[in-house]
Amino acid sequence: MLKLHRRKLIISTALLAVIIFSVAATAPDKPPKRNLKVLPKNISHDDLSKVMDNFKAALGVRCDFCHAKSATDANKLDFASDAKEEKETARHMMKMTAKINKKYFNFNKPEAGQEPMLAVTCVTCHRGNPHPESK
Repeated sequence: MLKLHRRKLIISTALLAVIIFSVAATAPDKPPKRNLKVLPKNISHDDLSKVMDNFKAALGVRCDFCHAKSATDANKLDFASDAKEEKETARHMMKMTAKINKKYFNFNKPEAGQEPMLAVTCVTCHRGNPHPESK
């Protein structure tokens, strides 16, 4: 009888250990580190992706134009890093276009019943080029 209880205890302990390790192994990863200084801190992943896709199209570039490579994996980008000057330039340009739109096109201040008009975007000057032509 004692052997039977001992066997049940060992089997129960082993099953419990397997369950605990299974749950621990499937724990969700931490969300990626963010370093948002111009865009809203609470922007959804989907909305952030749309904004970045618009930047890529407007400048005719890929993500690595502004984002540095990861220090731990050369095949990945470190989106939170500020190592590349182009990222700070992009932030400056975002602030500049927001100022222009607010001042000259009533962006964020529409008249009653009017929709705000976004008149200046990245593509206005860049037109698919990372360095717009200035005349």
